[in-house]
Amino acid sequence: MPFDTIWTNARLATMAPGQPGLGIIEHGCVASKDGRIVFAGATADMPSGADAMERIDCDGRWITPGMVDCHTHLIFGGNRANEFAMRLDGASYEEISRAGGGIASSMLATRAATEEQLVTSGLKRLDHLIAEGVTTLEIKSGYGLDQATEIRCLSAARQLGRERAVSVVTSFLGAHAMPPEAKGDKDAYIARVCDEMLPAIAKLKLADAVDAFCEGIAFSPAQTARVFAAAKSFGLPVKLHADQLSNLHGARLAAEHGALSADHLEHTDEDGVIALTKAGTVAVVLPGAFYALRETQAPPIALFRKHGTHLALATDCNPGTSPLTSLLLAMNMGATLFHLTVDECLLGVTREAARALGRLGEVGTLEAGKSCDLAIWDIEQPAELVYRIGFNPLHARVWHGQSQTTLSR
Repeated sequence: MPFDTIWTNARLATMAPGQPGLGIIEHGCVASKDGRIVFAGATADMPSGADAMERIDCDGRWITPGMVDCHTHLIFGGNRANEFAMRLDGASYEEISRAGGGIASSMLATRAATEEQLVTSGLKRLDHLIAEGVTTLEIKSGYGLDQATEIRCLSAARQLGRERAVSVVTSFLGAHAMPPEAKGDKDAYIARVCDEMLPAIAKLKLADAVDAFCEGIAFSPAQTARVFAAAKSFGLPVKLHADQLSNLHGARLAAEHGALSADHLEHTDEDGVIALTKAGTVAVVLPGAFYALRETQAPPIALFRKHGTHLALATDCNPGTSPLTSLLLAMNMGATLFHLTVDECLLGVTREAARALGRLGEVGTLEAGKSCDLAIWDIEQPAELVYRIGFNPLHARVWHGQSQTTLSR
């Protein structure tokens, strides 16, 4: 049977495991059928006589898997530009949070927004990511902190995936911060998250995973473990904001619960890194937040390398600590601030980001059987995607085998 489309005359960065580095193939092609990759490799290895309904000449351009942003808080109301100004005047993130700013500020704006308003504002942010080749992203809730608003946020996130040609993975982050009506009783609020919010959200099938913020200004390891146990009772995988501002051994906690990922990790120690590696939990670094908060302690990249930890990076797009809608810039920040290599950055927004979402079987590499999600780049070498700032060389984006931008033929 003929293929639907063959992209010819291309250079591939397959990101496939078992291949060195980025899995580069200099003279390659990709073929799709019914929205899936059926061949990705050297042109010389293409089955003889292979034909397609459509052949697209890439004119020597590079093809990578579609980009994956594995940590965003894309749905929220309002903005926190005023807190940015406060930080410029010397206020710390913790001081702003304890004064009623931070997540609580976004909570009030989010509760006041309709689902339609949340979708409209979310689409504006999403479109920036899509324009840079993102084909899969995670969107967390966590700015509602009550059942009705958390459901509204997750519903809005699902709607974004219907409005645009992009795959949206959702995470319920009810354990993000304390709402004012909880009056400081963290245990009672966590009980509400586990016994009321999560069952309702699971019944509506609005969440693909459950996340939590384990930190001194958020929730303790014991409270986080309770959320994880509730998530598992509904068959939902877990993720964790861990060790961002202090070392509460969140990385080890995430590993003990078989989390898909542990994210931030600036204060993670070697025992935590070893635990992540043994569990196969992905370490997700978020240079946008590190930059915006002017942090000085970077994640332990050398330890991740030493122990072979799976390493991803993401935008952490959110209104307060990482108002970033560029995965290309996130890679540059990862290289500049955390000393990641080009290969680590590119694998971190493709293969390893897909692993962090539990979607590696579907996306993240150019391999037969996976969704035909491609980013086609007008570059001479992959390092350009990391090295350049304020430059978007995306030539075409393909989602489920369908081109979103017309290529010259």
